[in-house]
Amino acid sequence: MTHNLLKGKKGIIFGALDSKSIAWKIATRAYEEGAVFTLSNTPVALRFGEINQLSAECHAEIIPADATSIKDLENVFQKSMIVLGGKVDFVLHSIGMSLNVRKQRDYDDLDYDYFQKTIDISALSFHKMLQVAKKLDAINEWGSVLALSYIAAQRTLVGYNDMADAKAVLESIARSFGYIYGREKHIRVNTISQSPTRTTAGSGIKGIDGLLDFTDRMSPLGNATADECADFSVVLFSDLSRKVTMQNIYHDGGFSSMAMSLKAMTQYNKCLEEGDNL
Repeated sequence: MTHNLLKGKKGIIFGALDSKSIAWKIATRAYEEGAVFTLSNTPVALRFGEINQLSAECHAEIIPADATSIKDLENVFQKSMIVLGGKVDFVLHSIGMSLNVRKQRDYDDLDYDYFQKTIDISALSFHKMLQVAKKLDAINEWGSVLALSYIAAQRTLVGYNDMADAKAVLESIARSFGYIYGREKHIRVNTISQSPTRTTAGSGIKGIDGLLDFTDRMSPLGNATADECADFSVVLFSDLSRKVTMQNIYHDGGFSSMAMSLKAMTQYNKCLEEGDNL
């Protein structure tokens, strides 16, 4: 069911890779709700992903960019304003990558060149995006900028590695820049802390199957899916959330407020009993 929540709104969606990605789901829902937008990802992602299919489905032009490059970001915003016929109303940052995670480096044995790349790609790109947009005056008043985060920014999660540091920086940027953008332009900046989700990138996290099972047992409402995250993102892009800014909003079925659930305790006790019988 659609409600035309984004009818007449223009946007830019960074990070859609394939049909498993949350950014892809958000793009699809935004289109269904009446939005027009451009898509952006790295040239490498464009070659190996499926973004051309999304472009055709949503009638969205693709503008390649390295989100760590100021020049590339300037081109995305400038060209988007030409393609879309004016300033944009929403921007999605769904960008993250860690070579330390990919290469399964332990947190106490990080490659610092990889670490710097993790921060630059996964967090500083968000600041660059916001700074470029502000300097170009590319976002309309009461516009909405959204980035995807994860609870590892607040809690230690084995295997998430330096991505946890990147997400912490990402959320801090949303607060600091959100104050300035809100004060000067009435533009909202928020992050969504999403449940673990089996995306192409998420599948690379060590122990993802066990993590998904654990968080689902711990969450009163169960894990939030990528499609449900897309629904929530549309609300945050819409005028229904005009006074919501500088927030890290947990979209995780209640996991962030839990210490131990009945389902998780039952499974834990079962494992203890089975261990005693070995």
